[in-house]
Amino acid sequence: MRIEGRVTELRGLTILVDDLPAAVGSLVAVHSPGLGAAPGEVVGFSGSRSVVMTLGQSLGIRPGDRVVVQQREQSVRVSDDMLGRVIDGLGRPIDKGPALRGGRPRPLNPEPHSSMERARVDQPIRTGVRAIDLMTPLGKGQRLGIFAGPGVGKSTLLSQIARGTEADVNVIALIGERGREVREFLEEALGAEGLARSIVVVATSDESPLMRLRAARLACSISEYHRDAGRDVMLMMDSVTRFAHAQRQVGLSNGEPPATRGYTPSVFSTLAVMLERAGGCETGGGSVTGLYTILVEGDDMTEPIADAARGILDGHLVLSRRLAHRGHFPAIDVLDSVSRVADQVSDPTHLAARQQLLRLEARYNEIEELLQVGAYTRGVDLETDIAVDRHADIARLLVQSTNDDADFVTSRQHLVMLAGEIEAQLAAATQGPLERKAA
Repeated sequence: MRIEGRVTELRGLTILVDDLPAAVGSLVAVHSPGLGAAPGEVVGFSGSRSVVMTLGQSLGIRPGDRVVVQQREQSVRVSDDMLGRVIDGLGRPIDKGPALRGGRPRPLNPEPHSSMERARVDQPIRTGVRAIDLMTPLGKGQRLGIFAGPGVGKSTLLSQIARGTEADVNVIALIGERGREVREFLEEALGAEGLARSIVVVATSDESPLMRLRAARLACSISEYHRDAGRDVMLMMDSVTRFAHAQRQVGLSNGEPPATRGYTPSVFSTLAVMLERAGGCETGGGSVTGLYTILVEGDDMTEPIADAARGILDGHLVLSRRLAHRGHFPAIDVLDSVSRVADQVSDPTHLAARQQLLRLEARYNEIEELLQVGAYTRGVDLETDIAVDRHADIARLLVQSTNDDADFVTSRQHLVMLAGEIEAQLAAATQGPLERKAA
């Protein structure tokens, strides 16, 4: 049965349509002589009229244009042929390659899995980045936020993980990215090696808010397809903040009242649903490990989206502008970064060595300003003196060039060895003269 309505009014980003009894979320086409068949989505109702937002520009739409329902429940066709391709929010290739054919339909907004159907996060997954694998270890099915201000190296870190991870498939969602930076990311940061094992979904900042939301959900659906096929997936989204901005635009256009800093209530409920789509499922055997970048405006970690994401995710990496200015890459502040599953995915020796280094770095941070002005006095605290002596060794362990994929076994050996040397240094310094002579 064909469902069709007529355009009656245009308000900002929304179109009011008469005689269109379609459910919220239905995909429609606005037939206008100036646009052809412009895709859109039903986002709400105003009285008896449906509220539609287009997935592209609304210029050229006129009163009386036909609006035809195309999909009552949005779905997308997903196949293994997407591997190595760059697609838009509608699943169409934009990399000048051949058209995608076949595939299995997947819902764009599936029902969430029950909490009892989710697999526990108890198996590690390596990223090839020493600072993560050693100090903030990830587990299969974990969801980790990467919090940073602009220009601190979020995209570069994601591309390095895409090249070095042991996951079977990478799904990379570039949401609200600058159009100029997409090809730079694909050709320079990700490279041919990273792209060959990845599926990249792109919705740039000049596209409609609905297209940015749809691209994020499409990336989740593609990840779930590979997870159900028994594969381990690394889902990387850059960025959650721009996803929230898009949802805010949709909510405000639909008449929602602004709440915290202009964000509408639907932003936070939609954010939780999207972030919860990652994880493992006991029935499929695969997993979706989620890495989500959060743009911290003004380096303010209490910003609403950052604060909400920290409460939902299973851990967070904090990229420090101070470390980035020193040329320390990746600029991960290991003291502020937390993995809530570290104890479940690491052995006791690894955990003890990690804790030893974190304790020394905390001591060094406490007296760093005194060192810079020459006011630090040695001999007051033994552990602090060793922290100063060993700070350069710890920094060398955590610094890594963008083209270096670190082997975890070798990195773990270096970590344990360094922690053992520090422990021996502490033990020797606490011995009395007679004990040192006997030793």
